[in-house]
Amino acid sequence: MSDTIAQEKLTLDSGDGTMPSLLLLDDDRPFLQRLGRAMESRGFNVTIAETVREGMSAVKSDIPDYAVVDMRLEDGNGLDVVSALQDRDAKTRVVVLTGYGNIATAVTAVKLGALDYLAKPADADDIYAALMQDPNDKADPPENPMSADRVRWEHIQRVYELCDRNVSETARRLNMHRRTLQRILAKRAPR
Repeated sequence: MSDTIAQEKLTLDSGDGTMPSLLLLDDDRPFLQRLGRAMESRGFNVTIAETVREGMSAVKSDIPDYAVVDMRLEDGNGLDVVSALQDRDAKTRVVVLTGYGNIATAVTAVKLGALDYLAKPADADDIYAALMQDPNDKADPPENPMSADRVRWEHIQRVYELCDRNVSETARRLNMHRRTLQRILAKRAPR
């Protein structure tokens, strides 16, 4: 364990001898169990949930100090749980995980109160660092920034989401032909 992580672990204690609570919500059970063990070793009292329903139930019974929420779950969207967490207690520090990342969903997650947005695969150290970061700190510039093609694709996806996934309206707002837009949307994201 690095010195900074060990130092941060020492500061997790809330002063009254209790460990901070952490809600982990993900539908990938092996990942959830590994992450749960890793976070317990870092000083958290972990509660795990695999569905939006279980996550909402956990939020209603006890408001966690921290939460790590997967965005796409079998029974709905993890952002509903993020919203419920922020409605109950805006001090809960939330990190959103997803395997389907794009700028539009990242912006939505942050607007709903998430502290950070991480693309899978993310390891326990990345998640822990995101949970412990100072909200006023600026993020480091990316090692590998997005290509111009990827930025264009992300912009199109954002407008598409803002238009409630209506292809005709998105094409009109982007001033492009509807069929061209459909071809772009059917392709995978550029690297």
